[in-house]
Amino acid sequence: MENQNRKGWLYLLPAALFLGVFLVYPLIDVLIYSFEENFNFASQEGTGVGLYNFSYVLHDPYFLQAVKNTFILVFITVPLSTGIALLISLGLSSIKKLRNAFQTIYFLPYVTNTLAVGLVFMILFKKTPYTDGFANQIINFFGGSSVDFIDGPYWAKMFVLCFYTVWVVMPFKVLILTSALASVNDTYYQAARVDGTSRSGIFFKVTLPMISPSLFYLVITGFIGAFKAYSDAVALFGTNLNVAEMNTIVGYVYDMLYGDSGGYPSYASAAAIILFTIVLTITCINLLVSKKHVHYS
Repeated sequence: MENQNRKGWLYLLPAALFLGVFLVYPLIDVLIYSFEENFNFASQEGTGVGLYNFSYVLHDPYFLQAVKNTFILVFITVPLSTGIALLISLGLSSIKKLRNAFQTIYFLPYVTNTLAVGLVFMILFKKTPYTDGFANQIINFFGGSSVDFIDGPYWAKMFVLCFYTVWVVMPFKVLILTSALASVNDTYYQAARVDGTSRSGIFFKVTLPMISPSLFYLVITGFIGAFKAYSDAVALFGTNLNVAEMNTIVGYVYDMLYGDSGGYPSYASAAAIILFTIVLTITCINLLVSKKHVHYS
């Protein structure tokens, strides 16, 4: 038994070393930086230790704007993309002949470069001296007035960012949910039909409980991924996201390190710890909720 335990730990050693070097150590390092006041990156020295960095970040209007943008993005795109993906997956599950072809089509945006997709979206929505963009042509066709979705009002820019995010993440969710639906044992459906259960009853009492682990996985990873959003906003609005009022928390961290206001690793570390705390809190809440609503067969 001891030899088997040693072998098990030996097999885990490479992964443990990898996690220690690239996850645990950076996290501890960032935590230390976040408490270093007036830290100079070149000399690796600071004037003291305290909570000033957190106070500065929490009162910085750019950070507050980034928090607002990130929360709007998270709580709109995660439920919306998961719901749409579920509807598409249900539709694909009812198609047998062309199911694989449609799955491939829906999965294409996921394997396409994010910045390339963002460039296409910018062309579709951006107003230029020559054209108002394809999106505005549709709006004008139905009698509406043109909207500048890229350089215009805040709500228009947030709409494009949410639309783009849903488009990018939905293919992966469709793939996961389609596989989950295909793995549900048909015996449950047959038993429900024998009992005279309606289609809606079958969906809520059989389908949803059986695919709830996959749904929960998508919600958790969706929240984490949306909180880490940055490249999506850059693809649409460029690198100067503070001017566009479309920065995210990750974008704020990057700006504090390398952007126009760069050179402040302590502020960046404090913002990163705040983001880590937010994500950890929401993940723990989801885990508590899952104990009552997720069915593991």
